[in-house]
Parts: sequence; C-alpha cells; structure tokens
Amino acid sequence: MKIALFGGSRGVGRQALEQALAQGHDVKALMRNPAEFDFSHPQLTVISGDVLRPADVAECVAQAEAVICSLGGTANNPGDVVSTGTRHIIDAMQAADVRRLVVVSSIGVGDSKDQVPFAFKMLMKTVLKAAMEEKEKQETLVKNSNLDWVIVRPGGLTDGPRTGNYAFGLGKDIKAGQVSRADVAEFVLKQLTDDAFLRQSPSIS
Repeated sequence: MKIALFGGSRGVGRQALEQALAQGHDVKALMRNPAEFDFSHPQLTVISGDVLRPADVAECVAQAEAVICSLGGTANNPGDVVSTGTRHIIDAMQAADVRRLVVVSSIGVGDSKDQVPFAFKMLMKTVLKAAMEEKEKQETLVKNSNLDWVIVRPGGLTDGPRTGNYAFGLGKDIKAGQVSRADVAEFVLKQLTDDAFLRQSPSIS
C-alpha cells in the first residue's frame, strides 16, 4: 500500500513509519527538517515541506492509497498546526480522491472526557488546554469530512516495546492507562484496511 504520513519524525508517527516499511508498504513522509531525520529505507520517500503549506501537503498525498495523520504541537510549531494541518490534509485528499484517513488523537477528546482520571482532567483545563482544544478542532474537521476516517484515541503514551497486549474499542470503560507508542502504531496501521471502526473513534490503552 502507498501511504502518506504526516508527523512521522517522532512519537507514534515515527513508530508507524518504521512498522509500515517493515510490512512492505511504500511511505511518503512530509518533514520540515529532513536533514535531521536519522532513518532511511528504499521504500521511504521523505518530502521536505510544511503541513501548513497546502502545496507541500498535496505533493505528499498525491498517488497515496491511504493517509496517516499523527500531528502534534511542538515548541517550534504555531499553535494551530494540528487543526490547520489536518484541514490541508483533508483538502488534499478530497482533491486527489484519496479516501482512507487514520488520525491519532487522544483519550479525553470529544465524548471520551470521562475516560481520563481526575488529575488529567485538571491538566486538560490548564496546562494542556490549548493542545486539547486543537485536538477537538481536528476531530471535528475529520468527522465533518466525507472521507473514510478512523480516529484513534490512545491513553498515556510510553516508549515501551510493541507488545500486542492492549485494550481497544468504543466502550467508555476503556480508561486512559499507559500504552506504548509502538502498540498504538500497530493499531493505527490495522485501521488502514479494517472497516471495523470506520467513521468511529476507538480508544486504545
């Protein structure tokens, strides 16, 4: 499968990139600083660009069969990079007639607010307020699109190994426990071809 990946330089996106290549997929990844990226592979194409520039996003999406969006805010990014970048991705997918979009969000967004512990709810209202508001905007954009989308909501992310041992689904009993980025990436890749959660927002923890 030809995959366009946004947010592949770190975190869940980086894990998804490496696992996708190991599975034999072709990956195009948009990166602002490709010279700093320490990984290469014959089936990986790194595109130098910015998700805030529609032309760069369109170049990455062109000829893709599916798109993974694992955008996150950093100190070097403007505050609206997640929502604006996602809007550009959706626009590019619609223009190129690419249907499948898998987005990495977070437990605590949307109707999953009660799945996080009290202490995290307090953080969501203070330190993490801007980041969570961006995720809310992102999810709204995705849900209002006509794409074949899946929004994956992980709990507390760790750098542990891929175990295949995690809980996932739509049940509100799935709480925001720890889960490795590698396990989340594995679940994300499954959503590229599995319709079990089509146009839904499963949690994983």
